[in-house]
Amino acid sequence: MIQQLLILLIFLAAVAYMLRMLYQVFSARSGCAKSCGACSTIDFKKIQQDLEKQQAKA
Repeated sequence: MIQQLLILLIFLAAVAYMLRMLYQVFSARSGCAKSCGACSTIDFKKIQQDLEKQQAKA
């Protein structure tokens, strides 16, 4: 009986973890669905502006 309860708790924890990850993917505000956090440091608009400035100078 104890073993079954332990397995049930582990299973429920895994389901909760997966649901949390799915929620983060679908509620991503930055447009990145990977939820790794690396995309928040990249500003694509700034890169685009810098490239346009360099092209205007050349």
